[in-house]
Amino acid sequence: MAGLIVAAVVVVFLVIAFARTVRIVPQARAGIVERLGRYSRTLNPGLALLVPFMDRLKPLIDLREQVVSFPPQPVITEDNLVVQIDTVLYFTVTDPKSATYEIANPLQGIEQITVTTLRNVVGGMSLETALTSRDHVNATLRGVLDEATGKWGIRINRVEIKSIDPPGSIQEAMEKQMRADRDKRAAILTAEGVKASQILTAEGQKQAAVLTAEGAKQAAILRAEGDAKAIDTVFTAIHDGKPDQELLSYQYLQMLPQLAQGSANKVFVIPSEFTDAFSGIGKALGARQGGERVSAGEDGAGPRALPSADDVG
Repeated sequence: MAGLIVAAVVVVFLVIAFARTVRIVPQARAGIVERLGRYSRTLNPGLALLVPFMDRLKPLIDLREQVVSFPPQPVITEDNLVVQIDTVLYFTVTDPKSATYEIANPLQGIEQITVTTLRNVVGGMSLETALTSRDHVNATLRGVLDEATGKWGIRINRVEIKSIDPPGSIQEAMEKQMRADRDKRAAILTAEGVKASQILTAEGQKQAAVLTAEGAKQAAILRAEGDAKAIDTVFTAIHDGKPDQELLSYQYLQMLPQLAQGSANKVFVIPSEFTDAFSGIGKALGARQGGERVSAGEDGAGPRALPSADDVG
């Protein structure tokens, strides 16, 4: 019975010793081994053997890139406004030994350096500059943090500002300003559109007026050419016909009634040429009647004179 108990104790002891001797380190992890309380070595991923009851493996360290988000921090800007700045940090452990022995709480140290650097950088900017200079703030934070955490075996890959929240009253004022700017831009665009529309309308009216004037010009030219041809035709026909004075006087008398046409004509004026035309017609008629009398008196004895008024009386 005593032998069984001793054998069981030995087996348990061997199992415990084996468990403390053989360790497996996963990929992207690192282990710090201390022998009798002092740093011994750093275990890489894979199988590792430890000396039982002499070597102690500390908690494994993650070598992958890690992301930590810090709560919003109040920062006073240059124009004495308190803003809440929320940041996110990306870092990687490059030296497990330094990350284990150089600082007790790396995350707390990074957070405090981030807050202090934010207050130094943003404190020298106005609110408007801080809102529009996030890249500059990020680069400054990364440079300061990377320099401070280098001795801790930690590399800062990237620092990003997630949000910068000004006070509520400032947000309302900024919204009013942005609304006024949008209304101003809208009014400017509307005015420019109206201006362009008026310019296009004026250009169209100008072109229409030019085309109308060109059309009227061409029509007037064509009418003048037609009138000229008509006058030339009439003039040629008159000269070819060789009209005598009697015909011209007759045509003149036929045109007189057309002078009196129209409802607005109240007075009919007889031109001075009327007497000349009438006398011309009278002479023509007298000559014609004289010719008829002479022809009527031809009976072989020669022409006979018509009795005068005195003889008739």
